[in-house]
Amino acid sequence: MTQTKTMVSSEQAPTAIGPYSQAVRVGDVVYTSGQIALDPVTGALVAGGIREQTTRVLDNLTAVLREAGLEMENVVKTTVFLKNIGDFAAMNEIYARYFAPEGVVAPARSTVEVARLPKDALVEIEVIATRS
Repeated sequence: MTQTKTMVSSEQAPTAIGPYSQAVRVGDVVYTSGQIALDPVTGALVAGGIREQTTRVLDNLTAVLREAGLEMENVVKTTVFLKNIGDFAAMNEIYARYFAPEGVVAPARSTVEVARLPKDALVEIEVIATRS
């Protein structure tokens, strides 16, 4: 049985700036594209450092997931791309607020340092979420 792939798109998150979707649903699983700290209204990278950028990234992901009828608690896997692994602790502090509040099982995660991100962002995060 073939499952249909459908696009998920939220006006509360930055529009895709290339040939990709904000997220794709296949059955009960949603795969998001990586989000950087773009303001969904202006399209500009938010001002500030790693804390501000991580907050914007996670707000963008929250909006995309909500469009799919899911919440951050539905996330089972994340991949975090950091421009500087030295920002790990500060990113992790914000990340924990979204993914690991009291009583919530945190998702599996990979975190890697990369040479460069689009628009010279400090962080990019992608997630996989499921209803089941």
